This record gives sequence, C-alpha cells and structure tokens, in this order.
Amino acid sequence: MVTLTVSTVETAPLDGQKPGTSGLRKKVKLFMQPHYLQNFVQSTFYALSAEKVGGATLVVSGDGRYYSKDAIQIIVKMAAANGRTGHDGSRASGAFILTASHNPGGPHEDFGIKYNMENGGPASEGITDKIYENTKSIKEYLIAQDLPNVDFTALGVTSFTGPEGPFDVEVFDSAVDYVKLMKSIFDFELISKLLSCPKFTFCYDALHGVAGAYAKRIFVEELGANESSLLNCTPKEDFGGGHPDPNLTYAKELVARMGLGKLTPEDEPPEFGAAADGDADRNMILGKRFFVTPSDSVAIIAANAVEAIPYFSGGLKGVARSMPTSAALDVVAEHLNLKFFEVSTGWKFFGNLMDAGLCSVCGEESFGTGSDHIREKDGIWAVLAWLSILAYKNKENFTGEKLVTVEDIVRQHWATYGRHYYTRYDYENVDSGAAKELMGYLVKLQSSLSEVNQIVKGICPDVSNVVHADEFEYKDPIDGSISKHQGIRYLFEDGSRLVFRLSGTGSEGATIRLYIEQYEKDPAKTGRESQEALAPLVEVALQLSKMQEFTGRSAPTVIT
Repeated sequence: MVTLTVSTVETAPLDGQKPGTSGLRKKVKLFMQPHYLQNFVQSTFYALSAEKVGGATLVVSGDGRYYSKDAIQIIVKMAAANGRTGHDGSRASGAFILTASHNPGGPHEDFGIKYNMENGGPASEGITDKIYENTKSIKEYLIAQDLPNVDFTALGVTSFTGPEGPFDVEVFDSAVDYVKLMKSIFDFELISKLLSCPKFTFCYDALHGVAGAYAKRIFVEELGANESSLLNCTPKEDFGGGHPDPNLTYAKELVARMGLGKLTPEDEPPEFGAAADGDADRNMILGKRFFVTPSDSVAIIAANAVEAIPYFSGGLKGVARSMPTSAALDVVAEHLNLKFFEVSTGWKFFGNLMDAGLCSVCGEESFGTGSDHIREKDGIWAVLAWLSILAYKNKENFTGEKLVTVEDIVRQHWATYGRHYYTRYDYENVDSGAAKELMGYLVKLQSSLSEVNQIVKGICPDVSNVVHADEFEYKDPIDGSISKHQGIRYLFEDGSRLVFRLSGTGSEGATIRLYIEQYEKDPAKTGRESQEALAPLVEVALQLSKMQEFTGRSAPTVIT
C-alpha cells in the first residue's frame, strides 16, 4: 500500500473565478495556467463544512472533454490531501463535475468545473458565493503530489495511506447504475415493441459527447434499436470538432436526416429523432420534419406522464419551469390541478422543490428536462419519456396502418391546451460592457409603461399593450433565499412576453438571450409557422431594446 505525503503550496488569488449558473467555465488555456484549477478546488473545500471534507466520499466525473484526464488526477491528489477518504461504500457527500456542457471542447476551447451537493444537485448560491469569496483571498492549497496517477481505464479500488488514514480510489462504470435506474422508471418492454415496429424509425445523435457511452447500452443493447440508428455516438475530447449543443443550428446532421434542413434528404426521415449535448443533460426532440420546442416538450411530458410512465403512475407531486421558459407548462398544471412553480434559471432551484416533495417534472427552455429521479436535468431520460409516450399512444396500434407520430401528439396538445408560440434569440460573445448597458437601459425604460407602450405602438400598432414590467426576483419557498436580477420581463395584456437575460454559461464575453412568447387559444390559429406568428413581437423586441445599437449585431448568433 502506497503511503502519501501532503504538500502545502503557496498561491495567490486569480481573477475571474466566480461560478456562473452551472459552475466555472473558461478557456482550457486559462485552466491550464499554474494554480488556476487548484485554487478553485481548494476554495471549494474551504467552503464546505468539516464533515463534508474530512473522511467524506467524493465523486469526480465529467463529459470527457479535453483536459479532463489531467484535471481528475489533480482533484484526486487534492482530495487525498484534504482528508477525503475516497471509496468506502458510503453515500457521497458531494462531487466535482468536469463539464462545460454544450460549449465546444478542445485545446483552444472550453473547460468547466462545478460542485454538486450530497443530494446530487448543483451547489446552492450560498455555497458558490463562499467559493468565490475564498478564491479572492486564497493563499495556499493542499495536494498529495506523490500520489501515483490513477488508471481510469481499469475498474476497481486502489488503496493508499495518508496522514488522515486510509484513502481509497474506486473507478466504476456509472452506466451500469444508470441503466438500472432507467429500467425502474420506464416500461422497457413496451418501448422495445415500439422500436421493433417496422413502421417506426429512430435516430439518436450524441454529438460525440458522453451520451454516446450510454446510448449503445440503452437503445441498442436494452431496447433493441439498430446500431445504425446512432449518430456521432463515439465520445471525443473535442466533440469531433463540433459544437455539442442540441439545437437546430448545431445538430446539423440530425436536423438534415429528420428532413428539417435546407436540402431534401435522400431517404425518408425517421419518425423520431433526438440529440444530446456534451454532458448529456440537454436534449432536443424531433419528429419527421417537425421540431418540438423544449417548452412544449416538458409540458407534453407532464400532461402524459401518469398514463405513459410507470414511475409516475401514482400521480405528479407538482411541476416547475424556469422563468424564461414558455407558460405551456402553467396551462397543463392549471388543467390537471397540479402545484406549479416558476423559478430562476439554474437546476439547483428545482432540486430544493424536489427534496421537499413538491415537484416531479420540470424543465427549461434551454433544452433541459428532468424529474425527481435525480437532481440534474437528464437528456436520455427525456428521450425515454418521449419514447414512452409514443409507445403508450400506439400500444394498440403497432400492427396498424399508421402510427401516432410526434407531430400528432404535439398538435393534439395544442388543441387541448392552446399553443405558446415561442422563440429564443442568442447573441453570443457580445462585449460585456455593451451587454450591461443594454440591460441597464431596459431596466430604466420600465419606470414608465406609458412610454414603453408609446414605443411599442410606434413599432407595431397591432401588438397588445404592456401591462407589467419588472426584473424577475425569485424567493425560494423552501430555504427563503432570494435570487435577484434574474431577467428583465415585459408582460403584455394578451399573455405575450418579452424576456431579456444575460446567460451565465459562456466562457468569454457575454451572451444576451432574448425570449419571445405569444399564447394562442384558438385551435384554428395554432397551426401557423412560429416565425410568422411571432414576427411583430420580434420587431418590437429588437427595436425596443435597441439591440443592434448596443451590440453592433444585425442578427443573432443562434435562433431557437
């Protein structure tokens, strides 16, 4: 058994280590500079209570992006030096997750790290604030430099001895536990019947992210799908040079195959398609030549969950969405008499509700969907939820002439609950100063609704009046914490909304996100093209905010 020694390394604060909504994300070259990663990890240990560090079990995992292998070795050595025991068979007290989610990977791209708590969910703002304060005053960190590198390709336990006692490192296959969990939630036998139906075709694109490691296990080995159904399912450190963001802009190969590209595909598109981001927590759902908005997706899952998913057969405890997400879920909650919550952007806010037994299904417009089976959004879970709904709708019809399709399910939902026309404009890598000026202007403009409505009517007389404008603030009903400055809202008399928000998931510059929503209850008017229906509101939003004047951008980077 190897005996390790602890070294105390002098350091000094480094700028820019404030975690965003999903941890700290920066360029790889910044993380690779001396002490950068170490400062953040030690600052995290300092932010935790003694029982969460000394003698506790820590999980380290990630999306496999470039620099992950080196970072994990550093974290293991620092965990040993700070008194972590590693593997002892007990429940983990926390985890470092190495991911930059949907951001590109590679030597010149992005890396990220976040700390998750014992419930499996992201650290609270109270903890991330402490981490940030510690990064501004850190003077030293502890590390077991002589600890041999761990072979992460070999499953098993390696034991060491240190000043605080034994230290074990276990390398385990997380896919084994995940498959077991999914089989306890969904009816795999019924989904298998759907996938084996000759009239049903399926395509899943992992965008060379970590979802590929799970996709073959679940869709091919467990559910019987053809391996040819899998696209880009070999995980790569640089995601194959692509942008692992499951949307209509970046999932180009899947979008083309599903008949939604500019060119007509050579083959008939599959009935169902889905994509994941780099760390598999986001998802995009597509039907044949049909895009399902994330806001509609979570609402449809909630509306069908009790009937279609065994895990929810006893009923839903409640539902929740992030503030920028469309109100489609609100309407479902009202119809089904469910508890409903509108929270700040960030999955940690859903976790508190779930731990309190108040929320079963939740989602974000940014392609994140999940339930209370874990405390993170779960992209593969969302795909299985949709396959479950399709299987349930078709269980008496597998041998019929025509299957109920994704488009059928969505249009029936609109007929029942109305349609929330919705789009999001992303302006990425905007000058941070210009972005803050734009947001400040919009806040100042809210002081006079009469002036706002005068501007709106001057742009488009047919658009409804603004009846309320504010900067969203969320008070957590569980712990009483207050999150301020969560997005600027303009709410219209007819239920339409404009929301402006600075994203916290980029690695440099600022990302301005503009959300545009219009509700339509008339079934005769729910079939319009989204961009056509929203065109007047889009024009109002761009001119009201002076978007081009502040940012210099004549068009968004991405439209969803």
